[in-house]
Amino acid sequence: MGGFYKATCCDIAALYNARMVISIGGMIFSFPRNPSTRRRPIARLKRASSLRAVQWTARGMAIIALALAAAVGAAATRPVILVVGDSISAGYGLPPGSGWTALLASRLEQQHYAFAVVNASISGDTTAGGRTRLPALLDQHHPAIVVIELGGNDGLRGTDLATTRANLDAMIDASKKAGARVVLVGMKLPPNYGSAYTTRFDALYTDASKRFNVALVPFFFAGFAERNDLFQPDRVHPTQAAQPLLLDNVWPALQPLLGKPR
Repeated sequence: MGGFYKATCCDIAALYNARMVISIGGMIFSFPRNPSTRRRPIARLKRASSLRAVQWTARGMAIIALALAAAVGAAATRPVILVVGDSISAGYGLPPGSGWTALLASRLEQQHYAFAVVNASISGDTTAGGRTRLPALLDQHHPAIVVIELGGNDGLRGTDLATTRANLDAMIDASKKAGARVVLVGMKLPPNYGSAYTTRFDALYTDASKRFNVALVPFFFAGFAERNDLFQPDRVHPTQAAQPLLLDNVWPALQPLLGKPR
């Protein structure tokens, strides 16, 4: 589960004597139980057929509501990493919550980086689609970091590379003007597209990263592109087993932008 769930879930730490102790998001609260249930034997509570066996007092509910509001507010103030990508980042063909962006959220939590991950990736998206969607995403999320993982579908469709270049440039420029730092995720094309086209396509990402001075992931599939066992039957989309490898390829470019762990 992600940090938001952890921060807002109620964990009943103890029920003893006349008081109820509850831990919410690391904060401890203690308050009286309803007098009508104070002296009931535990055995009778276990035999009760409904949740009405233990009745929360109005005071207790108010404390919980305030604590939850505080926890949600704290989560909402975390800086955002916005991922704008295609089906690779959208988790095409994968169980929900198993894609590399979900693994990124878990790694950030485990390593104590106080960031929220917003995955705005859409299967089939192109640089043109991303360029169109990005302004609204920037206005909505005010990201600290934008990860741009687009262009693969442009190349597979034989899009004019001048158009792809202009779209990537516009997305990077808009992100930087919005105050975000950028990670550009590069992709490569199969050799059957011809050496001239694939060479020009590969150069798109390197050139853009240099011109705009942004972090670059040279090749998203680095280290496993030739392993058929790590791709779904379409040979385009990585399997669940490959998701940690995708994250490991992004991490060296992303981590320096995160600052110090909390």
